[in-house]
Amino acid sequence: MGKKKSGRRGWPEAPAPLPAPVVDNHAHLPLLGPDGAPLDDDDVALPPGETPLTTAEQLARAAAVGVTRLITVGCDVPSLAGSVALAHAHRAVAAALAIHPNEAPLHAGVREIAPDGLDPAVRAHHRISLDDAVAHVAELARDPRVVAVGESGLDFFRTGEQGRAHQLRAFRDHIALAKDLGKPLQVHDRDAHAAVVETLLADGAPERTVFHCFSGDVELARTCAEHGWYASFAGPVTFKANEDLRSALRELPPELVLVETDAPYLTPAPYRGQPNASYVMPLTVAAIAAQLGLDLERACAVLTANTDAVYGTW
Repeated sequence: MGKKKSGRRGWPEAPAPLPAPVVDNHAHLPLLGPDGAPLDDDDVALPPGETPLTTAEQLARAAAVGVTRLITVGCDVPSLAGSVALAHAHRAVAAALAIHPNEAPLHAGVREIAPDGLDPAVRAHHRISLDDAVAHVAELARDPRVVAVGESGLDFFRTGEQGRAHQLRAFRDHIALAKDLGKPLQVHDRDAHAAVVETLLADGAPERTVFHCFSGDVELARTCAEHGWYASFAGPVTFKANEDLRSALRELPPELVLVETDAPYLTPAPYRGQPNASYVMPLTVAAIAAQLGLDLERACAVLTANTDAVYGTW
């Protein structure tokens, strides 16, 4: 566990501003309906009286601490077009699109209790076939404001034996799409390191491949370094118990390291358990800097240069 979290369950306090700009390369901005409520009912719950931050509020808070750009990720059918629209509406925002690996089996008609005991929520959009869902991604991902294909990959924590074949099929389709479009691939890898690496090597990884919210060990870090794959670190790198993750970070060359929030999830210590947003990311940047042996200003410069090398600028 990290430091003891605060007594509140609302939005964390803003950390001290960074000395130079950085980019949050993976977040999920809220898509709000006409009544101001989140369209995604799977979002992190807020306590009574605490309202979601609008995109404009999130961007203003982020800019105030030095997080000047972000990539918002649409990874189910209802969020795809809305994510592209956000990228067009806000200069600081770009988009990444895919069908999440936990969504893929549901589009294929597979509904099974996951290994962790969770019963997947089946919604109306899952009536769309998996092929049609991926085709929708492919259509929208051609937009110039879409700078990556992702997050796609394998998740053996949330998927049983029946669903894994459909996850793999979708992952391979997204690998091919990223290469066809010449755009980077953001990989979701949860409890599936060996299978993800095997698939990337068998199909040929896109030139710019990013392990989003890197959760691997030193061995996976060495594999990434060998193949020139990027590793993006989020709030878990700040958790006291995650020394293995910090060891993996230290194994990577700095030019392959990225930073993200995965907001509204994975809030860094000491706010673990509270909703996350890009403005909280300086805490993760500071942790990365310490592990790489860089001062904070140099770490910001390295992380921004790496982000621009992968996704370009916007």
